[in-house]
Amino acid sequence: MAPPDSEREILDWDGYGRAIRDLAGMVADDGFRPDMILAIARGGLFAAGSLGYALSVKNLYVMNLEFYSGVDKRLDVPIMLPPYMDKVDLTGAKVLVADDVADTGHTLKAVHEFCQDVVAESRTAVLYEKSHSLVKCDYVWKRTDQWINFPWSSEPPLAEPTAGNVVLDA
Repeated sequence: MAPPDSEREILDWDGYGRAIRDLAGMVADDGFRPDMILAIARGGLFAAGSLGYALSVKNLYVMNLEFYSGVDKRLDVPIMLPPYMDKVDLTGAKVLVADDVADTGHTLKAVHEFCQDVVAESRTAVLYEKSHSLVKCDYVWKRTDQWINFPWSSEPPLAEPTAGNVVLDA
């Protein structure tokens, strides 16, 4: 069951624009100049693209991991979905891993494990980080323990998933 609106963090499109500029400013002010941005799909796609523009990084890659199967419903462990990323694309690179939220941290942990031993350096940038996250991110716009309504996922879908895009049940 979804929490009531009073127990949610609400981010609208205008707030998102300000938040992502602030997040990009943290990365730039820190002097980190990534060779590429690695988006964690799906929510991280928005952050990665926006950070790419703000930080002048054109090399964007995507890892598609599924961990949530509904509002506050999770799988036991995140699973990687196709298309699969090849580690050779990351070899020797300075990588900024971008996601919308570090909730449990399991997804970010899986990405770090995938990248370790091949990248020169990796750092994480998220809009939100929850206190119980296993991964403490390098760049965080805001910390909260509330359920977050993002502008791209606040409205119900307009179509049912196709057979290849089924929602996984926990």
